Amino acid sequence: MSDTTHDGGVALGTPPSADEGLGPAQLAAKYGLTVSGARPGLFEYMRQLWGRRHFILAFSRAKLTAQYSQAKLGQLWQVVTPLLNACVYYLIFGLILGTREGIPHDVFVPFLVTGVFVFTFTQSSVMAGVRSISGNLGLVRALHFPRASLPISFSLQQLQQLLFSMIVLVAVAIIFGSYPSLSWLLVIPALILQFVFNTGLALIMARLGSKTPDLAQLMPFIMRTWMYASGVMFSIPVMLKDKPQWIADVLQYNPAAVYMDLVRFALIDGYGSENLPDHVWAVGLGWALLLGVVGFVYFWKAEERYGRG
Repeated sequence: MSDTTHDGGVALGTPPSADEGLGPAQLAAKYGLTVSGARPGLFEYMRQLWGRRHFILAFSRAKLTAQYSQAKLGQLWQVVTPLLNACVYYLIFGLILGTREGIPHDVFVPFLVTGVFVFTFTQSSVMAGVRSISGNLGLVRALHFPRASLPISFSLQQLQQLLFSMIVLVAVAIIFGSYPSLSWLLVIPALILQFVFNTGLALIMARLGSKTPDLAQLMPFIMRTWMYASGVMFSIPVMLKDKPQWIADVLQYNPAAVYMDLVRFALIDGYGSENLPDHVWAVGLGWALLLGVVGFVYFWKAEERYGRG
């Protein structure tokens, strides 16, 4: 394109831009631009999470190590804390209130310790999940990574802590006459199902807690109520034998009670299948899949909003 100047010369004009007439969306598509912090598709999000697996594992280990770094006993508190809780519950509920009714003494102690350790796994995962985003805003705002890495990492931290506690749990079972057998292998799938359930619940609580920090103050009361309703320190069928059957069914089929029963059945010789609700493995699998899928999708839906405002 050219123009004639006043002295008869020819001046070259600026050629039209190749981007002339394109809107913002068209320009972004042309040059491969995306919105910063935009939520990726579900399967792409899962791929990104898998790519951060080493970070998730390292972060959980670091948190576990730092948790008791200021205490003289250090990591021993991972075992001592739930064990002391079990001793207190045995004194109050087992001896004073008589909740061991219908359970032989050599069964009740491992029954109680198992319940405390397994429920603490869920309780700690939920409490850590509530604070996983709101308590790590500096990290969330400074770096770009799938935010689900944080609640998943905290759930993994609690799983590692439970595995330390299992050393004491195994010792208690053996002391009270439950010796290693093939049934002990059932602990592995039971804890895997519980871990998936806990992670899904932690993801849900992480999203809720990111917008409502006060939820962290309310959760201890909710978790304590859940513990008392889950048969941690008593047998639900025995204690509710005079109540309508539907009440016992509701309590026995709640996920915390289901996972406790699965681990108790695997470890304790005197805790037979007659103490379990019907189709307990299917129920445990159903709870894990339901909370795992729903929790993951629910958290992913708000991915772009974490750490903003």
